[in-house]
Amino acid sequence: MIRHFYRKFAAGFALFTVELFFVLAIFMVCMVVFLYIGSEVVAAPGPLKFDESAFALAAEVQSTGFTRFIEFITFFASRHFMTAAGLMLIAYFVFVRKHKWYSLKVPVVALGSISLNLVLKYFFDRDRPDMPLVEASGLSFPSGHSMIAASFYSLIIYLTWKHVESKPLRNLLVVLLIIFILLIGFSRIYLRVHFATDVVAGIAAGILWVIFGIWALRKIEKFTRKEVAPVVEED
Repeated sequence: MIRHFYRKFAAGFALFTVELFFVLAIFMVCMVVFLYIGSEVVAAPGPLKFDESAFALAAEVQSTGFTRFIEFITFFASRHFMTAAGLMLIAYFVFVRKHKWYSLKVPVVALGSISLNLVLKYFFDRDRPDMPLVEASGLSFPSGHSMIAASFYSLIIYLTWKHVESKPLRNLLVVLLIIFILLIGFSRIYLRVHFATDVVAGIAAGILWVIFGIWALRKIEKFTRKEVAPVVEED
């Protein structure tokens, strides 16, 4: 029985170590990507070679039917949809699952992502591309749709990974959500409302924010639990 306990403990510790290393690796990659692109944008605020190549690729697949599909996809990172989806997710964790800390993660991730995006836009002050296919206002870098989609749907990935017990279903949902994030990012390039560098930086910043937000809330959750139920030492 003791041997079984140690074996189970070792397996759990190994899994925790792998997950921690994986999350840290993603965090560092996103940090490097964002800082590199940010430095390139500061040096040359206009389109870069990568941006021109991405626009050329988008133009090759352009068609009326595909444009409608892209407009449908980009809607899922719009202000109206994200507001409704966020409120529904909060209501689910308040009234159905009754998990107050998960209900806090949603507004922290969503509102924090929007606020951080606005700060970054004004800091980099990059104009949008010429000749957009749809109306768009505001500054360009980083892409708000891409950043908010990356943070919100990465939160869904986190919740899926933690609570979907079936491994095949869990992996399928995670892959589909990742593809969905990338499609939303591509939609902004296709519609010429953002440069490709805006999109890549937005996705990187969104992932950075959701990792930081979840980490910070977990620390606060552990701290408040200790404060609410302190250990009382007997004399």
